[in-house]
Amino acid sequence: MDLDFVCTHAGRAATALTRRDVARALLEVPSGVALVAIPDLRRAMLAAGNPLSAVFWDSARATLGSIESGIATVGDVQRWVESTGTEPVIMTPGYFVWPEEDERGPVATEMFSRLVRHLEQRVKAGDIDPDALARGDEEARRAYEDMQEEWLSTPLPDGRVPGFAVNDEQDEELFAAWDEEEAFALSELRRILDELPKRPVLPAGELDRAAARLRELLGQPGYPANVLRACAGFEDRPMPDDDGELWLAVAAGIAGPVSDLSEDGDTLEEFADLEGELSHEDAVLANLCALQHADWLAAVAALARLGPGVLASPERIARLVAESEDIDVEIEDEDGADVDATERLFVPVVTLWGHLGIVDEDDVLTPLGWWGLPRALELAWSPRD
Repeated sequence: MDLDFVCTHAGRAATALTRRDVARALLEVPSGVALVAIPDLRRAMLAAGNPLSAVFWDSARATLGSIESGIATVGDVQRWVESTGTEPVIMTPGYFVWPEEDERGPVATEMFSRLVRHLEQRVKAGDIDPDALARGDEEARRAYEDMQEEWLSTPLPDGRVPGFAVNDEQDEELFAAWDEEEAFALSELRRILDELPKRPVLPAGELDRAAARLRELLGQPGYPANVLRACAGFEDRPMPDDDGELWLAVAAGIAGPVSDLSEDGDTLEEFADLEGELSHEDAVLANLCALQHADWLAAVAALARLGPGVLASPERIARLVAESEDIDVEIEDEDGADVDATERLFVPVVTLWGHLGIVDEDDVLTPLGWWGLPRALELAWSPRD
């Protein structure tokens, strides 16, 4: 490793190299190699008229030495790079988090580069003291973080707000990936249903009776009515007049909740209390949202094949998911932790199913559940207008 390596890595001439450029180049090679190279690199930088500072070189040796000895954490190394004065902090005081470098989209890449250039300008203007950052000065660190927080929330000349622009891009990528996964799961569900030797048949009168009971339940306050209304999106829109449409909407909502609980009273304040406990309703919705497409596909496919009368308890469903050949699953831990986790997630599912008549009081799949579950899951995964 030499000065040419650093210049090539940074894409800059020696006279324009920053502490960040040198730090990132040093981390590109084994720590032992970087430690050996520091003296010659320092002399070459001095000869080029860009010596940096003794504090920086001391911090480089200390960090690389910690890496070489195996005691440095990822956080230690990240903070050292940030102490160069031009590396954006990975997480700001306002909890903005930059994506990992290899996961940044075009917008995040652009905004990150813009912020680096902004910080370089502030260093040149004397607004940032990299030596103070390298020495661990907490006041300098807070000022450094606040400076970035301010930049992220200040509109650019084109009107974009950097922090919002990056988050919007991440949301779009997340939604696109989710939609792709959901479309694949839907195609697999339809394939499996088409291969069933016997298609589920709606038992006469059962849907109407179950929907009538459900409609009465949904008009009540508290749990489970509030969770079922949120799952189906009935907090924001009226319930359909058709009983079959109503029942399927609620059953589909359990597999893919449409909305959160209504924001009344102190709900928002309680939810924002990170040290407080979630309400029962919030915990139920969190469990429903934690279930993956693969979990639902494996569970409903198995129940559709087995038919009415099969036990559909949380424990049994967890085992069906673990043994499913319809999805790729990790081999469970020796102590069964994976199966136990899946079982816990399906506990509120089976409870809510009971209110719809999908399972009976003994957690046994009913004819209505055999008919309705595949249709509800198909509805949950179908594109909404």
